[in-house]
Amino acid sequence: MSELVTGEAVALELRPARLPSRALAVLLDLAVAMAVYVAVTVALVAATASLDAAAQTAVSIAAFVLVLVGAPVAVETLSHGRSLGKMACGLRVVRDDGGPIRFRHALVRGLIGVIEILMTFGVAACIASLASARGRRIGDVFAGTLVVRERVAVSPAFAPPPPPWLAGRFSGLDLSAVPDGLWLAVRQYLTRMQQLDPQVAWAMAERLAADVAARTGAPAPQGVPPAAYLAAVVQERQAREARRAFGGGAGPGGVTPAGGAAVAGAAPGSAAAGSPVPGSAAPVRPDVRGAGYGTGAEAAGGPGEAAAGGSGPALPRERPPAERPASGFVPPA
Repeated sequence: MSELVTGEAVALELRPARLPSRALAVLLDLAVAMAVYVAVTVALVAATASLDAAAQTAVSIAAFVLVLVGAPVAVETLSHGRSLGKMACGLRVVRDDGGPIRFRHALVRGLIGVIEILMTFGVAACIASLASARGRRIGDVFAGTLVVRERVAVSPAFAPPPPPWLAGRFSGLDLSAVPDGLWLAVRQYLTRMQQLDPQVAWAMAERLAADVAARTGAPAPQGVPPAAYLAAVVQERQAREARRAFGGGAGPGGVTPAGGAAVAGAAPGSAAAGSPVPGSAAPVRPDVRGAGYGTGAEAAGGPGEAAAGGSGPALPRERPPAERPASGFVPPA
């Protein structure tokens, strides 16, 4: 079973689910839905025995729509792509870029599923899944979703966190205009930039940073390496996704609502957490070259403070929070 491959020939650490596992999950979901529908129908027949035929028909149609369409859509939305059958088979519905689905994705899948699964007894869904290289049915194509396997023993690639001095810098940035395809390209670049030639990696980072800045309507801050800028923006998006998914607090992977990344083993207020230690003059700011955000003097971010040991330029001096503009960007010194 092959991995999911994007148009840029980058392999994602996601395994598309095939027809047998998806069919088993659908059968389990249909069995539960039909049992609930029969129970609701019996209860409605007893409750509407005194009504006329037209009213009973209207109630029956409403029960069909709510139980066999509305309930699956609500379950997939609230569980972020995991119905009862999918949980039993270790499957999940995700977006094309690997992110969690929302209500509109589940609604499109549910409405089209009535036609291709219920009305055609699953024949249309089976043909579409067999014809698709990634096992997608018609509802997945229109919703922009994909059913993947969760129980895969692989070590997923992760994007390195941005430097601590960029944490929360882009909290006021409008990310709604950035398309999912661009997010996918940025994430795949960050997870594999160490495998690229330094010059190629720097050129790709500059191009992606320019695309993200054009979509957000705010220029990238001067003196910040493009890879570090991309990592900070991606972390801000992950923090917002975590707030939507978990209702506040730290999300998976240590992402906090403020947009920062929790450092494993670092106590609050320690230098490793990026905040000043009581009795110290300023927080420790690590060099971005260790995270792979640039090479040589370019990775240091341009002119600014003298580097430690006097071997080259260091990172630009960070302004106090009171001097920062509302957009979160720091103008060049």
